[in-house]
Amino acid sequence: MDKKRIGRRVKAFRKLKGFTQIDFAKEIDVSVAQLGNIERGTKLASDELLDQIAGKLSIPRDELTLEKSGSETKE
Repeated sequence: MDKKRIGRRVKAFRKLKGFTQIDFAKEIDVSVAQLGNIERGTKLASDELLDQIAGKLSIPRDELTLEKSGSETKE
């Protein structure tokens, strides 16, 4: 998995859903620093955390982790 790409996707969807980094970190029960590391692509979220992130954002996990031709958002 490309952690930088996943991080960009997490950040883009978080913002699209109107969450601040602080509020979203609380929602998924991680520190703001940990969420920041994930969004910058310096740390990869566990499978469990990716599932939790996708659930809170109301998107399929595949939107965060898989390359989909034609559906890549500009970030």
